[in-house]
Amino acid sequence: MDLSKILSISGKNGLFKLISQGKNNFIVESLEDKKRFSAFQSEGVSVLDNISIYTYGETIELGNVFQAIYLKHGKQPVEYKKLTDIQLREYFKEVVPEYDETRVFVSNIKKVYQWYNILLENDLVSVSDPESIPEHEPESYEK
Repeated sequence: MDLSKILSISGKNGLFKLISQGKNNFIVESLEDKKRFSAFQSEGVSVLDNISIYTYGETIELGNVFQAIYLKHGKQPVEYKKLTDIQLREYFKEVVPEYDETRVFVSNIKKVYQWYNILLENDLVSVSDPESIPEHEPESYEK
């Protein structure tokens, strides 16, 4: 899964595909409505490939987290919006069992699931290297 051209922009919902890069700006396309516009680095543009999740050991790249979610859910979107904060944390622990609960907030977990659903909808999630996915024993989750 290549996340090097997928961007998050502070203050804007959703994810964006990098179309072109100028000296001071990016031309991006929304993955949701396919509209194109200019974004500037000062707006808080982040490449998903550079984002990691804190664990009690090494950090885990976001792409590996997405792959772990994909292995757990297949091609089904994650239904996370109706879960309580405690349920969200437990549910996320099934995917990343060693995530640092003091540095990964519920808002981060919601964002990961939101982004995963957007990437899944655009057929951008795949399992390229199963060895890079954190190993854990999946537990059944009851609501």
